[in-house]
Order: sequence, then C-alpha cells, then structure tokens
Amino acid sequence: MPRLMLNADMGESFGPWKMGTDHELMKVVDLANVACGFHASDPDTIRATVRLAASHGVTVGAHPAYPDLVGFGRRSMACSSEEIENMLLYQAGALAALCRAEGARMGYVKPHGALYNDMMRDRETLSAVMRALAMLDADLPLMVMATRDTSMAEELAEEHGVTLWREAFADRAYDAEGRLVSRREPGAVHHDAETIIDQARRIASGLPLTASDGSDLVLSADTLCVHGDNPESIAAIRAIRESLDDVERRA
Repeated sequence: MPRLMLNADMGESFGPWKMGTDHELMKVVDLANVACGFHASDPDTIRATVRLAASHGVTVGAHPAYPDLVGFGRRSMACSSEEIENMLLYQAGALAALCRAEGARMGYVKPHGALYNDMMRDRETLSAVMRALAMLDADLPLMVMATRDTSMAEELAEEHGVTLWREAFADRAYDAEGRLVSRREPGAVHHDAETIIDQARRIASGLPLTASDGSDLVLSADTLCVHGDNPESIAAIRAIRESLDDVERRA
C-alpha cells in the first residue's frame, strides 16, 4: 500500500496578524500547502514558511487562490480561463522564486478554497489550472479532490500531461458523490478527535466512509488533508500520523 501523505495549509499569517500553528504542524506532516498572497500571507511569511518546511524536510506546495483576502479565498469569482492561468502562474511563480532563495524546490500545486471547489465542478476551470501548471512545470503534481468519480480530472490530466494527487479530508463530511458537505451545513466539519482519527484510518485502509445520505463511500487517495489551528487538533494530527503508520506497517 503506498504511503498516504499528510498535507496541511500553512503560511496563512498576514503582516502582524498571526494564524495557524505551523511550527507544530511541520513536525508531523509530509506536505505544506503554502498560501501565495491572494487569500492570505505576504512575502515575509511565505519565505519564513518555506524556510521552516525545509528545516523539517517537508515538501512545499503552492496554494494559489482567487484574489480574495477579505473572504479568505472561499468565495467564487467570475474569472476567464486566461485570468485563472495568469493568477496561477503569478502565485506559483512567486513561491518558486522564494523556494529557490531558501535552497528548496516547489513540489506540487494545490489550489485553495473556492478555486479548488470550482475546478472540481467546472471542466473549463480545471483545464485552465492544468494549462498553467503545464506551462510552469509539467513535472509538478496537481492535488485534486478524491471524489467517487474522478474521470473528468483523469481525462484532462492525460490531455495536459499532468500528474494527479488525489486528496481526502480527515475532518470533513462527504456527500454521496464524494464531495465535501458545505461548511454552511450542520455537521460539515468533524470536531471529535476520535471521529477524525477513525475517518483517516478508514481512508488509508480503503474502508468505506458513511456519506451524508447514509450510503457507503470509498475514496482512493494519495494524500490526506489535516487542519491544525489549535492544540486539540495538533494532538489529533499526531494520533492520525501514528494511526497511518500503523496501517502502513500492517499492509
């Protein structure tokens, strides 16, 4: 069984406003999704986050978004394909330069928030993201949501020569199609540590989850997203790491 990589969103502080627990997260994750300035972060924060990741041997990935600082990138925007290409190239290019300054290399791209959700629903948006990635560096994997049916993403990835990393979430509820339940809905985010750990273990083991309509849902994933914005969630992530390591040993 391939190792399920843990990824987390990082570098989301902005000037004097501090967000997240990056120093603790870096100790337990494999991949750091670094905000690129459009939904959060600034050049100083980005470079410091890259330096921190490099010191822990964590792979840095670009986490580009719609230009939406006020809404934290969680609001969809009416952007043309060319605008999406350009905003991806702009943000990922800046992160790649700061990685080089720290002797590191950008290892993948994971769009953030509304852009991530939009590309999983809209073929034109996903095509624009992939075109930008292919122009930037065709060897960089693109992180996409591990849904029940990933045929659209797989077809476009083959067309554009892009490698996919399928991503699942330990702390989010899923609908019957394997998409995330909207944060506006009750129960969309799991807060109980045991529930989060059990969901992570089920994804790693290929066991079914229970979708919001009560149906079984099996997700095939390469990486698992975790969120660590408080001491309790950091403790849960450490437990997830231990649980995934146990699954790997038993495989």
